[in-house]
Amino acid sequence: MLIREATEEDWPAMWAFMEGVIRAGDTYTYDRDLTEEQTRDSWLVPLPGRAFVAVDDDGRMLGTSKVTRNHGGGGAHIASASYMVAPGHHGRGVGRALGEHSLQWARAAGFRAMQFNAVVETNTRAVALWHSLGFATIATLPGGFEHPDQGFVGLHIMYREL
Repeated sequence: MLIREATEEDWPAMWAFMEGVIRAGDTYTYDRDLTEEQTRDSWLVPLPGRAFVAVDDDGRMLGTSKVTRNHGGGGAHIASASYMVAPGHHGRGVGRALGEHSLQWARAAGFRAMQFNAVVETNTRAVALWHSLGFATIATLPGGFEHPDQGFVGLHIMYREL
């Protein structure tokens, strides 16, 4: 798999799977009715952030990530990141590869730590992955996320130094 910076030309293939993830409403705090344009504007982040794609040897889209500043000003040294893996590619190491890549990229870009502001506690595969990559769950907002099937569940804040 190749992980590279995303381009505008990648967007149709990214949106093809991202839309389903957003509409499902079970892993992201995004509004479920986000438009394609709103999603593109929030995912293809401006500098100093970056969006990335993971593609296979045939150029098939496997997943995507974005890394950006978590806050501005005095908090601009803390990165944040988001990840989506295309259906059919879960459990094949795409999320891990994107996670490892984003940590390396953020460190090289001068960030001192990475914080995830909203990891849905029922997204156990993601929680386990981030723990295995050195993230700690530093707080959980009880009932912070309204899951479409499971009702109100916790929302983790996760952190790790780079």
